[in-house]
Amino acid sequence: MVYEVRFHGRGGQGAVMAAQALAVAASHHGFSAIAFPFFGAERRGAPVLAFARFGIERFRARTQVYEPHFVVVLDESLIESVDVLSGLRAGGIVIVNTTRSPDGLVLSKAAKSATVDATSIALQHTKRPTVNTAMLGAFAKATGLLAIADVEVGIQEVVGGRLGKKVADLNVQSARAAFEATRLGEADGGRVYPKSAKWLPTVYELPPGLATPAMETPAGLVGPGSSVSNRTGGWRVSRPILDESRCTNCLLCWFYCPDGSIERGSKAVAIHLDYCKGCGVCAAVCAPDAIRMERESVLEVKS
Repeated sequence: MVYEVRFHGRGGQGAVMAAQALAVAASHHGFSAIAFPFFGAERRGAPVLAFARFGIERFRARTQVYEPHFVVVLDESLIESVDVLSGLRAGGIVIVNTTRSPDGLVLSKAAKSATVDATSIALQHTKRPTVNTAMLGAFAKATGLLAIADVEVGIQEVVGGRLGKKVADLNVQSARAAFEATRLGEADGGRVYPKSAKWLPTVYELPPGLATPAMETPAGLVGPGSSVSNRTGGWRVSRPILDESRCTNCLLCWFYCPDGSIERGSKAVAIHLDYCKGCGVCAAVCAPDAIRMERESVLEVKS
């Protein structure tokens, strides 16, 4: 028996390292194992995939995982736009980072599910919203195929090998906490996914604040950046809070915002949260300290 795992995450959440650590954990348990990523032109925050296979018998498959036994979702907001259960085998399990209970999930079809608030656990133990190691603890709890001790070995080798033992120890604590907090159940089906939107926006469909000249192309006038239909604000863990009384309208935040989500005003700037990914650049460059970052309300983001 060879088990196949597909990780759905966003750039910067550590999906690739999670797959690698899972392979090491499976190897420590006695399985043959392999892990590999799928990379395109993604930037930080964009959807990414990573895969792992492990089993008692040796295998040669190196393709992407199209029919997984297990799906691990590092960011619940992906469920809104990606059918994470695509190809999931009968009896398979989906493991989701969310504050919801398993039966509170609505996916493309009914499936066994496990949920854990990995973001809060990661912030508590590592002080960063990088949830990969917490989700490995949840994977061990949900599947029962690996012991939490195996996961700890994987974290120490992969995370510790890159970031040092101190960081690895904090991630081990995160995995243990997630293992204990994971809830098991079944998700409902019925979610319908619309057809994908057009790829390139026109120059009139850019987020507010982004100034760019039109470009002549065979398809017409287009411009760089995200279209208004691609509301990247769902990626946030923290949001910027603007104190207009302190804003001097110096426009440093507008100039440095990587997503053009800040608009110039006559007296103060305005932040369009539909497109803000919560990177914190605006707060970092704000000279009068008019912008601060706060943890996103789970109910506001996920409702």
